[in-house]
Amino acid sequence: MTKTELYEFILTCRYGVLGTISSTGTPQSALVGIAVTPQLEIVFDTVRRSRKYANLVARPACSFVIGGWGPGEQTVQFEGEAEELKWPALERHRAVYFGAWPDGPERMHWPGIVYFLVRPKWIRYSDFDRQPPAIHEFDFPAGIGIES
Repeated sequence: MTKTELYEFILTCRYGVLGTISSTGTPQSALVGIAVTPQLEIVFDTVRRSRKYANLVARPACSFVIGGWGPGEQTVQFEGEAEELKWPALERHRAVYFGAWPDGPERMHWPGIVYFLVRPKWIRYSDFDRQPPAIHEFDFPAGIGIES
C-alpha cells in the first residue's frame, strides 16, 4: 500500500474516533466528522466549549481510529499533532473540510466554532479481510510529505 492509496481509503471514511488526554491525564474519546488532505492531514470542526478543544489546546498530541464500520475489516490507526487553524491556513483547510461536509458552512455561525488540522506522525492501515492480514505502517518525520 502506498500513501496515495492510504489517502484514497481515508477519503471514503466520514467519521473518526478522536482520542485526547484531559488535564488530569485521563483519556477521552469523541466521534468527529473528518476530512483528509492529500498530505494525510485530518481536518475537523468542534466548538471551544467541548472537552476535546480544551484537551487539544493544552496537549496537541492525539490519535484517531478511522474505518471499521462498514462491511469490511479495514481500519486506520492514526497518531498526530493537532493545531487550531488560523488565517490564512484556515481558509485552505476549511475548503477541504467543506468538500467532505457540504453542510459545514451552516455550522460557521455556531458560537465558538473552530477547525483543527492534525498532522500525522504515525499511521497503521490494517485489512483483516485478507489472508494473511495486510498491515502497513507509515512514519512521518517532520517535513516529509505524502510521496509514495
